[in-house]
Amino acid sequence: MKKISMILSVIFGAIILDQLSKGILLYLITGGVPLYGPAWEIVPVPYLMAHVCDIFNFVFTWNPGTSFSLFRTLGESAPLVIVILTGFVIGFILHYLFYRSKSFERVPLALIAGGAIGNLIDRIRFGAVIDFLDFHIGGWHWPAFNIADICIVVGVGLYILNMYLARCRCIKQTKDGK
Repeated sequence: MKKISMILSVIFGAIILDQLSKGILLYLITGGVPLYGPAWEIVPVPYLMAHVCDIFNFVFTWNPGTSFSLFRTLGESAPLVIVILTGFVIGFILHYLFYRSKSFERVPLALIAGGAIGNLIDRIRFGAVIDFLDFHIGGWHWPAFNIADICIVVGVGLYILNMYLARCRCIKQTKDGK
């Protein structure tokens, strides 16, 4: 029961932070928080919301592709294809997370699942994901991203780190004869 509570807390925490941040942005721009509708009818043009410092802006943009604007070129079928693929990936992660995961895999996989679900909610509601964090150096801009993307990237990073550390522990125990 403790395992399930921890997993659900991380997943729902990621989803809530992501959706809350996007809801605040929508409210600031539109004066309300639309529950659904075609993205570009709700906010038709991406724009700069606030210049924070020389390397960071808050922007508002719709991303019909995947994390960090990947696969934007799939065309009109992109939202449906991405929703279906994302659903399968989330289902696989959740199944593994609840039934087969080791303790060191749970937080990273829960972050990945929570981030993916956060972006999936946008895709289902609007046909695109809201991105708003814009880092840049001079004229070079990293693709805008959001809290869900951060959860996914941090989750993947922690997963890789934890797998490496677990492997090192296993090798050390084998050498020590334990």
